Amino acid sequence: MGELRGLLNIGDKLESQLASVGITTVKQLKEIGSREAWLRLYYRDPSVCVVRLYAFEGAIQGIPINNLDNDTKVSLKEFCRHHKAK
Repeated sequence: MGELRGLLNIGDKLESQLASVGITTVKQLKEIGSREAWLRLYYRDPSVCVVRLYAFEGAIQGIPINNLDNDTKVSLKEFCRHHKAK
């Protein structure tokens, strides 16, 4: 089991995707932040969705996706829309 898989919302697939963009530790994910982590995946695979962004933010905060507060979800969704509209 890798280090990132120990976080909430991060399973084998997400850990592998993060590793593919150079994020392999909890410290890196927290320093980079959910938005930058998502952007790195998005530039590699434009089909990546907002749920990945929620998963990263929840992992950083230590909470399940469903427990993210509404303001955070709205902000993350807007961030995602903005970048997908380019």
